[in-house]
Amino acid sequence: IRFYSNSCCLCRHVSTGTIQLGVWYLIINAVVLLILLSYHFSSSEVGGDFEFMDDANMCIAIAIYLLMILICTMANYEAYRQHTTGIIPFFCYQIFDFSLNILVAITVLEYIGQLPPNFPCRDDVMSVNPTCLVLIIILFISITLTIMGYLISCVWNCCRYINGRSSSYVLVYVTSNDTMVLLPPYDDATVNGAAKEPPQP
Repeated sequence: IRFYSNSCCLCRHVSTGTIQLGVWYLIINAVVLLILLSYHFSSSEVGGDFEFMDDANMCIAIAIYLLMILICTMANYEAYRQHTTGIIPFFCYQIFDFSLNILVAITVLEYIGQLPPNFPCRDDVMSVNPTCLVLIIILFISITLTIMGYLISCVWNCCRYINGRSSSYVLVYVTSNDTMVLLPPYDDATVNGAAKEPPQP
């Protein structure tokens, strides 16, 4: 009995869903990396106080996004090859991203009433009923975290599916009486079969 599903978003297979999710994360990280690089080069040409990040922090940020791109690329390749080796780092990356978003959500809820004066549309936001504002933010955060949790479960199900395929046991469903037969590994079956005496004519 398996406690996971082989299908995910819009009835796609978990392997296909994992590849599409990896491509999506790859595009996002590549776009952010290009924005950082273009902003850094433009600020170095302009000079002055235009820089929002020093060179050390910029190098760290570039290294992190390059690592994320590598993880996403490796996850796509390993999901295509039906191996879990490169999917596990991508799964850990999703867990880290999910935890980070929870911390951000808690911080937003704590400082929702202390918006800085230069915050965009601050007057419009503060004019909303505080209870309704908190409920709207909680609803938005809940939907976001639910979607992220579902995507994490899709990647986990992909790992379970690949591990199940590489298992030494095979499940065979007999349609005559809807019973399930568990076949032993091939090596054990051949050894036990060779040990038995041939039947009488």
